[in-house]
Amino acid sequence: MSTKKMSRVLAVAATALAIGTGAAFAAQPATHDGRGGPGGMHGHFMKQLTQLHDQLKLNADQEKQWQAALDTMKQGHEAMRANHEQMKNQFKAAQQQPILDLNAMAAAHQQVEQKDAQLRQQTTDAWLKFYNGLNDQQKTTVSTALKQRFAKMESRHEKMRERWEHHKGAASAPAASQ
Repeated sequence: MSTKKMSRVLAVAATALAIGTGAAFAAQPATHDGRGGPGGMHGHFMKQLTQLHDQLKLNADQEKQWQAALDTMKQGHEAMRANHEQMKNQFKAAQQQPILDLNAMAAAHQQVEQKDAQLRQQTTDAWLKFYNGLNDQQKTTVSTALKQRFAKMESRHEKMRERWEHHKGAASAPAASQ
């Protein structure tokens, strides 16, 4: 894989990671249950993102692109939340009808998915623009941080798989003994 293609893959992965872990939740109020806000998992991710930002020692142009990408991500997240709230309200209204209009419900869902895909693409484009403006040393710093994050995610997924296998095995054991 070429260096340029690898850079694009890593930048896309970073964007997906930022969206997937809810980095844009930084504006939400703190919660104590770990689901969001400065006190939760998303606050922890924003802290890591801030640490990465500090390590990169950005010049003025890079700083503008960082802020543009961060703003795009936050705005996209808020728009997605609004889209899903609107869809939820439409579904509640549809449920009041004696016969569900599944075609209309599916069309509404598809429309929200398309809007969300556009928002994710805008975020990806903004982060790629930022990433492509970095020098090789800065890209190495970003790559190292991403690789560490990917390793932690894989470790968490592996633990979840082990718990699921253990749970599935424990659940089937009583049935097998009967």
